[in-house]
Amino acid sequence: MARKPSATLTDAELRIMRVLWTRGESTNMEIVNAIVDPPLARNTVMTTLGVLERKGYVKHRTDGRTFIYSTLIPEDRARGTALESVLRRFFDGSAEQLVVKLLDAEYLSSAERKRIQKLVDEAVDE
Repeated sequence: MARKPSATLTDAELRIMRVLWTRGESTNMEIVNAIVDPPLARNTVMTTLGVLERKGYVKHRTDGRTFIYSTLIPEDRARGTALESVLRRFFDGSAEQLVVKLLDAEYLSSAERKRIQKLVDEAVDE
């Protein structure tokens, strides 16, 4: 039995989506050429685009024999979906636990901590 596709994006899928979010409509070769470090093979890009279509992240139209791909999901929505997955899987749905982990770790610079504190203060004042 085939595995159900993940609602979140794999690394290769995300790399392709970033190209499409940045460039807009693109052919498979434009996508291949835009991914350079490290590069993805043309066959990998083609296979991954098919997966992204089945997941509902991209669509394509044809221009002669060329497929032109575009996104169906905005970047912010994909981020939200990924964050919801992390919250569910690693933090039992608790945003508080996630924030505590971020603040407790060495992930944030002093400037980032100050900006986050300002955002929290502003949210409390609303």
